[in-house]
Amino acid sequence: MTLPPVPVDATGFRQALSQFASGVTVVTTRDAKGEPLGLTVSAFSSVSLQPPLVLVSVDVYSATHAGFRDSGVFGVSILAEGQDAVSQLFARPGNAKFLEWPMQVGTRGVWLVPDALAHIECEVRAAHPAGDHVLYVGEIVSLAVRPGRPLIYQRGGYRRLADDAE
Repeated sequence: MTLPPVPVDATGFRQALSQFASGVTVVTTRDAKGEPLGLTVSAFSSVSLQPPLVLVSVDVYSATHAGFRDSGVFGVSILAEGQDAVSQLFARPGNAKFLEWPMQVGTRGVWLVPDALAHIECEVRAAHPAGDHVLYVGEIVSLAVRPGRPLIYQRGGYRRLADDAE
């Protein structure tokens, strides 16, 4: 089957990339005064096993971007199925969200989402400008993991994985 072409513009880009299902994370850091900064991120991936590196893509116009650049640390909470509300909250701008959702503080002083599937704390090792984003590569310095099902996002909505038996 031949796929119908779409224009290579913002609309076509969003339409094509929305087909890619991804996990959902809340990524946090802190500003120069130590105040929390954070946002919902689906552009997150592993980079290397040795050393343990991950990558997160942050919009240069986001207030959180300055925290990555200035603090040199960040935390990643991999959200669990049912954590839609925290994903939506951290997709909003501003810092009031930290007053609206109970958070825990990790070993590097970054905020982490309770009951997430995994907490990953990193030190920034590299920053690569990429269009209207910066790709931050972090070396993992602390991990915590629990079993569960991930929060999935695809085509503008949250999805659930089917059970193996289905």
